[in-house]
Amino acid sequence: MRPIQMVDLKGQYAKIKGEVDQAILDVLETTAFINGKQVTDFSRNLSVYLGIDNVIPCANGTDALQIALMGLGLEPGDEVITPSFTFIATTEVVALLRLKPVFADVDPKTFCMDPASLEKQITNKTRAVVPVHLYGQSAPMKEIMDLADKYGLKVVEDNAQAIGSDYTYPDGKKYKTGTIGTVGTTSFFPSKNLGAYGDGGALFTRDNLLAENFRMIANHGQKKRYYHEIIGCNSRLDSIQAAILNIKLPLLDEYISKRRIAADFYDHAFAGHPKIRTPYRASYTRHVFHQYTLILEGADRNKLNEYLAAKNVPSMIYYPVPAHRQNMFASFQSGMQQLEVTDWLTERVISLPMHTELDTEQLGFICNSVLEFLN
Repeated sequence: MRPIQMVDLKGQYAKIKGEVDQAILDVLETTAFINGKQVTDFSRNLSVYLGIDNVIPCANGTDALQIALMGLGLEPGDEVITPSFTFIATTEVVALLRLKPVFADVDPKTFCMDPASLEKQITNKTRAVVPVHLYGQSAPMKEIMDLADKYGLKVVEDNAQAIGSDYTYPDGKKYKTGTIGTVGTTSFFPSKNLGAYGDGGALFTRDNLLAENFRMIANHGQKKRYYHEIIGCNSRLDSIQAAILNIKLPLLDEYISKRRIAADFYDHAFAGHPKIRTPYRASYTRHVFHQYTLILEGADRNKLNEYLAAKNVPSMIYYPVPAHRQNMFASFQSGMQQLEVTDWLTERVISLPMHTELDTEQLGFICNSVLEFLN
């Protein structure tokens, strides 16, 4: 059996090596390392895939979130509501911009923002909400958008873990995640479903004026070179990463299909086990399985993590400490907040290997190892 990886980037690269190597060489030969043709092409290609007019590439997913919030005209002290059960980048950028992070609880089935908890956190200082499409499936966007309309809020979708996922409204209209709110953001970190071979990110919006603002912010606040109209930053997707992403984008749906096949294998192996809750697949979304995350009940999650490691089976805990309990937010006294579902999940979740190169032998060994520990 081949060694099991949490994410097998080497195996994936081997299948597209010729195309990727040639694409990198093409960039080297042109020496257009910043804002080369590859970046323009990727922006256009991703725009077509997502069905949205404006895609603004940037240096990484955290920058995408920061640029999105900078472009919305928020003022220091304005409140931005995010889930606490998420990677820290979602909330970190809020505090970085001197905004106030406010935390909502999540749904115990989907792991995504609970609209009822969101509404409870809204005050007259709330200006924006950042739903996270966690682990690969959409947050309940109709309910979130309805609340945003009701209270006049901007919606920044954190789509770093769910690019390629769909959200279907009750009337049957379907949209790609990241294209529903005021602005969507994503990351092309190598382990993502659409991953570069370094850092990268992007913003998406249907608002042409906002798009122009985001482009300026990402380029030192300038539209014309050396004429700086607003405060910006330096955040660009380099041409080599764009060239790689252009190779991988046409394969994204195939990659998603392979992840879903692996998830089906896991689901079948663990079906009916009293100590395992397999990932819930909401009817309104297509789960693209950036992560395959179990909830354990009546079992020691940390000991399972150690047991699997001893058998050379990687596993990860996403996330052991929720954002509202992180020391970085101590000044906001968020640790006093009661988010029962979030706290409950952080003690019980564990993610198993999930990527495009898993074979049935590896999947069988992983599942048997989990079941050996639990039985």
